[in-house]
Formats: sequence, C-alpha cells, structure tokens
Amino acid sequence: MRIATWNVNSIRVRLDVLLSWLQQEGPDVICLQETKVTDDLFPHGPLAELGYAAAYTGQRTYNGVAILSRLPIDDVLLALPEAPGLDEKRFMAATIQGIRVANVYVPNGQSVDSPKFAYKLAWLACLRTFLSTHHSRAEDLVLCGDFNIAPEARDIYDPQGLDGEVLFHPNERAAFAQLLEWGLGDTLRLHHEDAGLYSWWDYRGGAFRRNLGIRIDHILATPSLARRCTAVTLERDLRRLPKPSDHIPVVATFET
Repeated sequence: MRIATWNVNSIRVRLDVLLSWLQQEGPDVICLQETKVTDDLFPHGPLAELGYAAAYTGQRTYNGVAILSRLPIDDVLLALPEAPGLDEKRFMAATIQGIRVANVYVPNGQSVDSPKFAYKLAWLACLRTFLSTHHSRAEDLVLCGDFNIAPEARDIYDPQGLDGEVLFHPNERAAFAQLLEWGLGDTLRLHHEDAGLYSWWDYRGGAFRRNLGIRIDHILATPSLARRCTAVTLERDLRRLPKPSDHIPVVATFET
C-alpha cells in the first residue's frame, strides 16, 4: 500500500495537478491538508472518476483536510477530540484495509511570542493525549500530514540561523519527539539519512531554486507498519510545475 501526504494549499487551485499526479502515480491513499474549501464545494466527482473515494472536512479560505482512497474508507473521525481553540478543520482519521490513518494539519504558530504559538503547542499536546487515550503502539497506525515542525537540524536549511524560530523552536521539536516516544517511527529516516531533504519551500526569494527548504511534512508509523515500510519518496517534480503548492507530496510504501 502506498500512502501519501500533501499540503495542496487549496485543492481547487491545485486540482488539475492533483488529478494528473493521481493518474500517473496513483497512491492508494492520499492525505491532503489546506484544502481550503467547504464540504459542499469539495471536488469529489473528478476524484471518483479516477477511482478515489473521499472523506473530508473543510472550511472556507483556511485549513481543511481530506483522505482520498482507492480502498474502502471506514470509521471516519472528523475532529480531534477536545482540541483547543475554535472549530478549525485540522484533523481527521479513518480505517483503510485495517490501517488507522490519521491526517493532521498542525497550526503554524505564526511567531514565538504570539498566542498562536501557545495554541500550536496545546494542539500538539492534545494530539499526544489522543494517541495514548484512544490508540496503542501495537496497532497498525499511520499519523501523517503537515506538522509545521522540522524535527532535526538536518531538516532545515539554516539550523543555526533559524533555531528558536517558529517551525524549529525547541518546544515544537520536543512535542514532535513526544509523538515518536509514544511509539511512532519517522518513515523517511528509515531509508534516508541525508540532510537537505525538504518538503516545503517559501514562494519568495527563489527558495526552491536555492533549496532553502524545510522538512515539515511527515509520515509517522507504529512499529508493526514501520517494519513493513519499504520506501519513502519526496515528489520534488511537482514543485517545478506552474502555480505549484509550496509543499510537495511525501509517499511511503508499506508491504501488506
């Protein structure tokens, strides 16, 4: 089974690119973030024509998550229980062929001295509590999405200059580490140790051309799945297309 995560930064703007990629690459499951569309306008019709069922929860202009699957989608959960803040569409989960797939769009945090940064840390703490309360590391579970966190120095283009800033703050990295300590493995690092492997580049300043990127999109897996993860790829070519998302897909392959 191939499971992908991709922050599309508006599914309607990126729909043609998404459909073309699905036709060519065809992951079995795709977790999308920042769909930025209300449920009544979600483009499920063109996706269904390619054989993908869709579960989604969205809002106008901001946030929004979706899970697309060529396999049946069961037991859908559309919100993170007891999440702090307003009813922002940042979380969903579903069971697909016996695997629990959780899709997250973690708050960005804006700036360290902002209330939004405290909200981000509270949201991550709620996610960690949710895992320990509702799940076990013994089950087949994938937690993926845009975490808005670079876990290590090798995951960011300027670790010294950006240390302590949003996306690479010690408190964020500690929260990410707590997810791993619960019982999740970073699937990309099972196969690639290199620095400079990024999933997001700013639109400004020629960041992609200069490879001034950050790895903030992750696919994490419980031990039973991590052992069956045979490959992880970063789909950089999609960032070269006209009107790209500022993120690229990450794809993990699991033996089933």
